[in-house]
Amino acid sequence: MSHDYKAQKDETFESFGLFAADAPEMAVVTYQFYPEDVDADWDGVSSALKAKGFRLRRDDADELLDAEIGPLKVSAETIWQYEKVATEIALKFDFTPDGWGLLEE
Repeated sequence: MSHDYKAQKDETFESFGLFAADAPEMAVVTYQFYPEDVDADWDGVSSALKAKGFRLRRDDADELLDAEIGPLKVSAETIWQYEKVATEIALKFDFTPDGWGLLEE
């Protein structure tokens, strides 16, 4: 099954719109991914995301991978730009996107 990038983008813009008035001007953006199965390639996804400038945190207890980038100027378009890059990489290694968040510096 192919990934629905349009639905993901729509969800990102809708989510951002809910708090845009209160969003910080600059923030680190964190994208969260979880493995599709036990054979997901943690090392491969980590290397590929790092090569694109993301910093990673792996939560083995919850089986989640956080990919951070920034600080960036916060906008829905900027969040989506990096989310799409990270998602394209993650999907190649059997990881699925599970949202994003902002960390103020």
